[in-house]
Amino acid sequence: MYRKKVLGLPKKIYVTTTGYSYTHLGRLFLRLFVGIMLLQFGIRQIGDAQVLADTFPAVLGMSSEASLWTMIYIEIGCSIFIMAGFLTRIMILPPFIAMVMAEYHLLHDVATKASYQLSWEQPAYLPIMFLGIFFFLILVGPGKISVDYFLSLHLLHSSDHSEDELEEV
Repeated sequence: MYRKKVLGLPKKIYVTTTGYSYTHLGRLFLRLFVGIMLLQFGIRQIGDAQVLADTFPAVLGMSSEASLWTMIYIEIGCSIFIMAGFLTRIMILPPFIAMVMAEYHLLHDVATKASYQLSWEQPAYLPIMFLGIFFFLILVGPGKISVDYFLSLHLLHSSDHSEDELEEV
């Protein structure tokens, strides 16, 4: 009896750790993580705005200072919406585009070097990390622990529809 119990413990641990999924909690964590990371970039840039205004790349025909403040608004505003899970897929688009442009500008400076000379220590990999997380969140959505989900429930209930219409991804 004791031997059967001891031998069954690894099986129970294995099934417990692989069989259960906390997808909505995972989405919340990822939204909070990427939101906090993006928010701290925006807050740091506010503190260094005077210094960065001259060196920040001018994009889309805007001046360096206008580009900087646009980026700060995107980083702070969109990160708050992403963390709350409100209009998540829409609010991911501005930082997604900003990271594509940041990656372009970072790699444009290194265009003369061969690609094998890029190292993990260079900042060019940071926008790619954000792009991966943003793309994942666009695909899977905010999850059930979000303002989007609760607002969807409210809209469904107010129009006499069932929760079954909110399809699980």
